[in-house]
Amino acid sequence: MRPSFPIPALARVLLLIVLLSTATAGLLLVPAAAHADPGSAPAEGVWPLDPRPEVVARFDPPESRWGAGHRGVDLAGHVGQPVRAAAPGRVTFAGTLAGRGVVVVDHGTTRTTYEPVDASVAVGDRVPAGEMVGRLQLFGSHCFPRACLHWGLIEGRDRYLDPLTLVGAGPVRLLPLDGTPLLVGTPSLSPSVGPPPAAAPGPASGPRMRLAEGLP
Repeated sequence: MRPSFPIPALARVLLLIVLLSTATAGLLLVPAAAHADPGSAPAEGVWPLDPRPEVVARFDPPESRWGAGHRGVDLAGHVGQPVRAAAPGRVTFAGTLAGRGVVVVDHGTTRTTYEPVDASVAVGDRVPAGEMVGRLQLFGSHCFPRACLHWGLIEGRDRYLDPLTLVGAGPVRLLPLDGTPLLVGTPSLSPSVGPPPAAAPGPASGPRMRLAEGLP
């Protein structure tokens, strides 16, 4: 049975205000789907040069397997400067390629490369993170006439990754509500049980290709 008297206009206005306030508060409580997290990239390694070097050239992977690109980063240094292993592992190559010294350290599912370096380690040596693997050379420098270290990170057979992710200096990642990364740029340095990753763009030519395929 409907009331025989109308609801006062003021009461209707107050009711409308309450309803609108409740709806607005609900909208404000809905979180964003994702947010940028510039400082949470996991850092599992150390810089190969100390003190922290200037990054002269950043990682710029090619669009195709044989395309042009920069499959690592160049770090400014000086001739004779100690070069350190970015993560613990086993030396799988320490020698010269095309006249320049190269050191490769295997970390399980990934490996890091360092050049041009006068190696102070031998194949089979196990090195902890931060252990010196050689000294920086000038011949073969990507920054000639300056000396700089070309530092690479390879996953599987020939998938090149950005080595700066090992020291927390990689690209910004997006995190959903549960905190799981939407963009994963940092590989694990420990061995995995699953199948090896699929091949991705590899080196352009010569010695770089041999490194990607895993020298002794």
